Amino acid sequence: MFRSLLAILAGLATLTVASFAIEALTDPLLMHLFPRTLPDAAALSHSLPANLVMFAYTFAAIVLGGYVTAWIATSAKVHHAVVMGVIEAVFTVWLLSTRFHQAPLLALTKGVIVCIPSAWLGGVLRARRVPRIAQTA
Repeated sequence: MFRSLLAILAGLATLTVASFAIEALTDPLLMHLFPRTLPDAAALSHSLPANLVMFAYTFAAIVLGGYVTAWIATSAKVHHAVVMGVIEAVFTVWLLSTRFHQAPLLALTKGVIVCIPSAWLGGVLRARRVPRIAQTA
């Protein structure tokens, strides 16, 4: 039970750190590379290309979180990763609902839709790396 909780918390922490780190690097870079199109942070939220970049790194960060969750979990690796994805989806709904005026409905929708499948993918990627003998033990 403790290991399961640890696995899920580690996955959530991993995806959060990865996502914020990528965002901290990407947002200023995009504004620097495209100063006329993206003059400030507000312009980022209304730019389709910037939103696609955000979607891509969010997906990658959650896949990484699912992978870490499955790596730490001792059994039912993919199940643990999916549970982590569900928890992240709930956090995303809660966070975006408290800032609904700042986050458009599209951000809420894509944020929730991407959580569970990408966490599942991370769990599957890790589960496939584990030798078949170790999975049965």
